[in-house]
Amino acid sequence: MIFFPSAKINIGLLITGKRPDGYHDIETLFYPVGLSDALEYVVSDHDVKNDILRTTGIDTGSEPGKNLVMKTVIRLREEKSFPFLKIHLHKAIPVGAGLGGGSSDAACMLKVLNRHFRLNLDDQLLRSIALEMGSDCPFFIDCTPCYATGRGEILTPISPILAGYYLVIINPGIKISTSEAYQNCKAEAPSDSLMHLFELPVTEWRGAIINDFEDFAFRKHPVLGDLKNELYKSYAVFSLMSGSGSSVYGIFNEKPELPPKLREFIIWEGGL
Repeated sequence: MIFFPSAKINIGLLITGKRPDGYHDIETLFYPVGLSDALEYVVSDHDVKNDILRTTGIDTGSEPGKNLVMKTVIRLREEKSFPFLKIHLHKAIPVGAGLGGGSSDAACMLKVLNRHFRLNLDDQLLRSIALEMGSDCPFFIDCTPCYATGRGEILTPISPILAGYYLVIINPGIKISTSEAYQNCKAEAPSDSLMHLFELPVTEWRGAIINDFEDFAFRKHPVLGDLKNELYKSYAVFSLMSGSGSSVYGIFNEKPELPPKLREFIIWEGGL
């Protein structure tokens, strides 16, 4: 069986507080996009006594045993018994890019195994296991536009406010450590909730909806700020860095004519 775990972008990201458990409280809007990995699995032969993961495509930089897909399978075996698997993960979503690729892979593995092997895990347990894999992982269980608070796991579904717009995602091949990004940002209560700002027309988001990670990321990697400026020069109605970086996206009214300095870094574009 083959599945296609989707990426997401963050529309706005505010770091609103530091939690006693060491995590941070945030406000953001998770929005699914068409960029995806490919995840396939088959049941192993009877004499095989362990799960096997093979990865192709973009290098994840980690051993198979440390991949979130394998960690999810191992964790799921603590709850239910099911056959050992041969798994193939083809990566098209860049790693360390603020697009949630690893979390999406883990959530996809979790829900398809639950369904295929009739493990009968309820939604609450699925989301609890997903949260162990990553703060944004529960979002990918349903993968519909959601306003997120807490660590990112408290989800409120919203309407697809970007339907009809055209999205361009740019990534210059830079990896940004999420932990380093948090260490270099200050938690601060916002003057207004992002939920209220989403009520504005998209054409009024510029300057109102921000990503608290941009200041750090743009100082360390000035090219990211340059790419954002170029997207605006190319008539994006809104542009922002996604997550803790390093992807930058532009939202357009229609498919744009982009200069070569942007086109060479495009990793996905299409309608929303």
